[in-house]
Amino acid sequence: MENFIIDTQLAGERIDKAVPILFDSLTRSYVKKLIEDGNVKVNGKCVKSSFKLSEGDLLEIELPETDVIDVKPEDIPLDIVYEDSDVIVINKPRGMVVHPAAGNYTGTLVNALLYHCGDTLSGINGILRPGIVHRIDKDTTGLLVVAKGDKAHISLSEQLKTRTLKRKYWTLVHHNITEDSGTIKTHINRHPQDRKKMAVVSSGGREAITNFTVIERFKNYTLLNCLLDTGRTHQIRVHMKYIGNPVVGDKTYGVKNEAFNLQGQLLHAGQIGFNHPVNGQYMEFSAPLPEDFERVLKVLRNGKN
Repeated sequence: MENFIIDTQLAGERIDKAVPILFDSLTRSYVKKLIEDGNVKVNGKCVKSSFKLSEGDLLEIELPETDVIDVKPEDIPLDIVYEDSDVIVINKPRGMVVHPAAGNYTGTLVNALLYHCGDTLSGINGILRPGIVHRIDKDTTGLLVVAKGDKAHISLSEQLKTRTLKRKYWTLVHHNITEDSGTIKTHINRHPQDRKKMAVVSSGGREAITNFTVIERFKNYTLLNCLLDTGRTHQIRVHMKYIGNPVVGDKTYGVKNEAFNLQGQLLHAGQIGFNHPVNGQYMEFSAPLPEDFERVLKVLRNGKN
């Protein structure tokens, strides 16, 4: 049973919209079924999907165990950058979801990891997220480190918390950034009108810090390195939109008419560094830009901008 006290951010929200915000791994259709089955209560009472929450309400959510036992190993190829008995570093392709959402258990990185690693993955994050310490978006490419045991998971999570686990991204953004480098420091929370999006907010939310360095400039685009101090949902994409330079190919925060035929945002987790959770040795790994990212850069470098 998970309990939540509704704050001002969710007050006035329909319950079938609020629950997927609190549990971003749950689909709206699955939440509707939970409500219909009486697994979601407000102040101890069952409610309908259209029920609107009020500040101070006690929201109780019961996730049936039978709904999470079907996450099965799948023989999905993995681009393994490094592996030992404690950790595995994966270069995730575009279009792959990191972990299953309830009611949709197939084709994810977790399914592939279960096949490759068996029962060696950390169990700290439960059945849906074995070994998962951090995530990247479905249409973002690049590196993740996965924990094979609970000791490794605890160590890597602590490094995330203390900001010693380093994550550097490459991204192509619209327009020209005149500064050679800079830091974007804001607070990020759910978008007040569109709860599926994140947004920079003036009050509330969580601190988000992105450091950027210009790598290359084109006529109407800028290639950046972004080093994360924090890891908020959609952080780089939201920050780039906030400063007026949305990520190329971003269908959620980007421009309407893109010049390139892309299947997702040009955002690549190209470098990750951390202290090995057992021997303490600092390790750093890199992954090359994906083909579609390189293709766009080639076009821009040829002057076809």
